[in-house]
Parts: sequence; structure tokens; C-alpha cells
Amino acid sequence: MNIVHARLWRTTAVIGSDGLAEAVIATELGRRSLPVSLSQLVSINALACDLRGVIDQGVHDHEVNLLTSYVAEATSGTPLTAHYSRLRAASRHIRGFVSECTGLGVMSAVSEELFAWKPGKRSLNSFDVLPRRLGAVFGRKGPRPDLLFHLETGAIAGEARGRSRKERTLFPKSATKPQKDRMLTLANWSIDNADHPYFMSWVWIGPSGVVVDIFLPDDEQVTKSVVKDWTVSAEGGERWVMEPERPRRRGPATPIADFFGDAAPENGPIPSERMRSNQVPAGMARRVSLEEYAAEADRRAEKMMDELYRHSATTVGSVAGVPVRGKWITANALGPATHEVLIGVLEAGIPRGGRAQRNRRSLGTDAVLDGRLLTVVRRLDEDRPSWERIETDLLPPSQP
Repeated sequence: MNIVHARLWRTTAVIGSDGLAEAVIATELGRRSLPVSLSQLVSINALACDLRGVIDQGVHDHEVNLLTSYVAEATSGTPLTAHYSRLRAASRHIRGFVSECTGLGVMSAVSEELFAWKPGKRSLNSFDVLPRRLGAVFGRKGPRPDLLFHLETGAIAGEARGRSRKERTLFPKSATKPQKDRMLTLANWSIDNADHPYFMSWVWIGPSGVVVDIFLPDDEQVTKSVVKDWTVSAEGGERWVMEPERPRRRGPATPIADFFGDAAPENGPIPSERMRSNQVPAGMARRVSLEEYAAEADRRAEKMMDELYRHSATTVGSVAGVPVRGKWITANALGPATHEVLIGVLEAGIPRGGRAQRNRRSLGTDAVLDGRLLTVVRRLDEDRPSWERIETDLLPPSQP
């Protein structure tokens, strides 16, 4: 388990006469370190694929090798770092791949801490690739969230961004143009969608390590879900005014209030022609809930796990008596490796409260079990963990 330094911001949109956000004011609330495991980072990106597409194990293995070759440098318990000089030497699309993967993984890990998510609870569901019907709800063009989290207070959209930066300071001293543009885009996306709550994380990979800025709107549905020790103001906190450097054209509205609440606001935005054509068919009498979308994603993920299990010929061990197929992947894309990663698939899920839940531990083996997908990361200068130890670290005491 490693850590990342995080900075938390509260954002307020400045609404213009046309009803659009013309600026966003970000106020720093505080800073702290957050736990992030390499296994979780790799696991999240392993599932960030189109579940309806072709599953190519060789491609997945190559992506795991590439990602961990760049980011798996620090030892357990230390700040997450990367091979920054070699990342800067890489082509732009390689830098983009590593930065975006890191951003997505760190965002999901941060979200669990930020919203006090606990293993075994269904208070947090994320869709790295939105199911077909969710794509119709949010619109197939224009901005849409990278992830959608289902908390007890409702659905919260999450936006993950990752970039590299050459400065040696941990955090940027001012907002960048891409940050300003994206924050304004998200603020107007929220307005167009009946003030749908959202947050954005922005990961920076630099010579001093990996850090993340977290931007939360001043919205009761979001702030009431945040763990309390995040809400302590920092002395001398920064204040940024994010406004466009040039006028921007507004895209078509994509209201979705009808799909995430009991009813749309009485005076809410009117769906555009494009949205009316993309909505759930009129013959569907009741609204489809987010829980049903989660069930759809689970079914697609289960089919993908079945396919991965069939194509993995080698049984490497077992967890709670369930066989695991997969292999260890050495992170040697940049030369001599320091880490290796096990990507394994269980023959069947391990039920906990009716379904397999994601589990991870802040101490012990760097491993994560997400449904049937098992990911383990270890340094090559350490012994491979035994399957007994992996099982003990992953499963609660009540499990075999």
C-alpha cells in the first residue's frame, strides 16, 4: 500500500444571465495523505474496457506491463512515485496512457476514502464504461462522467483526469487552462442535467511524486457524504477563479433528472430533440433505477470473467477453495523489473451478503479482489505471498 498527497477544494459556480456557469471559484479546504494500492490501481484499469467488446488477454497483459513499469517504483508504505524522467522521454500518447490510467485508479481509490466506502456495502458502484442504457440517458455525444458512483444520498458523477508536469513542487500554484475548461464544462453539464452532483479529481505525475487535486461542488448531496476530517479548512488555503480565456459555445442540454430521482424539477430544463430520441422507450412504464444499471453491468462483467477464465489455461492457486487461473506479469517494459503483477480470475464468485464484493486491506499483501478478478502486486526483492496469506488478507474472519 502506498500513499498519495491530496488537496481538497470546494467549488462554487458563478451563474451568468444566460443561466450558464461563466466562472467557477475553487477554495482549498485542506490537505492530507490517502492510501492507494498498486493492485487496486491495476485492477480498476483492467476493468476499464468495453464489456461488449472483444477480450484480448495479450492486450490486457501488455497494458498491465506498461502501466506498472512506469508507476511501480516506490516501496510499500511510501508515497506513490513514477519513473518520471523516462515518462517525460516517452511519446505523448504513452504519457497520456500512463497519466490517464493513473488518474482513473487514484480517483477510485480516493473516492472510497472520501466517501467512507466500506467493503461489503453496496453504497458505492462505479461504471468505468457506462452500460448501453446509461449511455442513452447521458447522451452519446458531448461530455459524460468517467465514472458514476451510487452513494446513499444518490448518484454522483465522477470525472478523472491525469497529467504529467515537469515542476518539482508537489502541487501547481494556479489552475491550468485544461483544468479551467474542464471544470466549466462539468459545471454546465450539471446545470443542463438539473444540477446533477459531480466531482473531479486531477492527478499530477511529476518529479516529486504523484499528487491529486479533488474538486467538490458546494452541494449538500455531495458534502453530506464526505468524511468529516476532510472538511476542516486549511490556514491560508488557496482560492482560484476558474474562468474561460475566450468565449465558449454552449452544447445542447442533456437532462437526466427523470432517471435519478422520483420526478424532474417542475421548472427543470426541457429535453432536447436529441435527448428525447435517446431516452428509454416510452413503453417502459416505470423508470429504470441505478440499481438495475448496476445489475446489468454485473451481468456483463460476469460474462467477461467467464471468457477470461476459459482462455486462461493455468491454474495458479485458489481462494476459499475456488480455483484461480491466471499468470504473473513482470513489469519489464523499461528494462530490469522491480515488480510483478498477478492477474487472476476465479472460477466463481465468493458470495458475501448475496454477491461478491470488492475487498482490500491497507496492510499486508498488496492484493484486491473485485468480484472474480484478483490482482496481486509484489516487489521482486520479496517472496511471492502464499495463497493462504492472500486469502487471509482478502477475506474477513467469518469467511473460510
